[in-house]
Amino acid sequence: MDRLFQINSLAAAGKYFMVIAGELLVLFIGISFLIALLQEFVPEETVRRVLTKPGRGWRNVLGAALGAVTPFCSCSTIPILVGLLNGGAPFGASMSFLLASPLLNPVILGLILTLMGWRVALIYGVFTFLAAVFTGALWERLGLAGEFKRVRVVQQECCCCAETVRASVTNREKVGSAAGKTWDLFRQVVPYLLIGAGIGAFIYGFVPEQFIVRVAGPGNPLAIPVAAIVGVPMYIRVETMLPIAAVLQAKGMSLGAIMALIIGGGGASIPEITLLAAIFKPRLVAAFVLTIFVVAVVAGYMFELIF
Repeated sequence: MDRLFQINSLAAAGKYFMVIAGELLVLFIGISFLIALLQEFVPEETVRRVLTKPGRGWRNVLGAALGAVTPFCSCSTIPILVGLLNGGAPFGASMSFLLASPLLNPVILGLILTLMGWRVALIYGVFTFLAAVFTGALWERLGLAGEFKRVRVVQQECCCCAETVRASVTNREKVGSAAGKTWDLFRQVVPYLLIGAGIGAFIYGFVPEQFIVRVAGPGNPLAIPVAAIVGVPMYIRVETMLPIAAVLQAKGMSLGAIMALIIGGGGASIPEITLLAAIFKPRLVAAFVLTIFVVAVVAGYMFELIF
């Protein structure tokens, strides 16, 4: 009987892996190509120019919106942030840009839409966008602008944001460059997607639902803050986390705990905090980490109430 159970579990896990891995790979390629096209037609200089325009009004909204539609990788976001602030961009708008860029990555929204449905994706997108807008405005009001170090950061080429400067680039060349970037990013991210799908398949086939419900189900009031605490320092790609999160939800983990884990892990990580420590004074670094934790916890309880 145990052997039959193991065979059935292995078959179920294998089937889940094939289905979820196939869906995510196709989705990732499509969204990554669109992002690469966006980066070709909306260069970093455009972001700087828009945010440094005079006029107070909707600066934080604009900063969060630009962060959401220009999902640069971490090695590019930090130098852009320094360039914005050194170039005279409003502190609050720049912070909204910093917070929105990782949390509103179109890949993240696309994966949430596919794995958890349009309602979850919509509420997640609206909440994180408003959180980025509010946080930027709050930090500026609290006088944290003085916690930024006036430093120069030399942007280095990396796998997902390296560019070749050319005097004139045709649209066809931009599309070709976007395709090349998509392929390069795909080769690097596909192991993480497959690892996430593999771990999710294992949980799907072999981890009892009762265990998940007991540890992180809706009945555990500490599941959400614990998930946020685990997520903030956890260095794991969101592309890896989301397939696992989908299985955990199916197994009984509360949606609130899942969202706290995703936002905590996506909003901050040890490498990112290390980079920010080079340009932020300790007070602002602490504010960044605390903000991500609070946003993750609030989002978790909000999703628990709504769903």
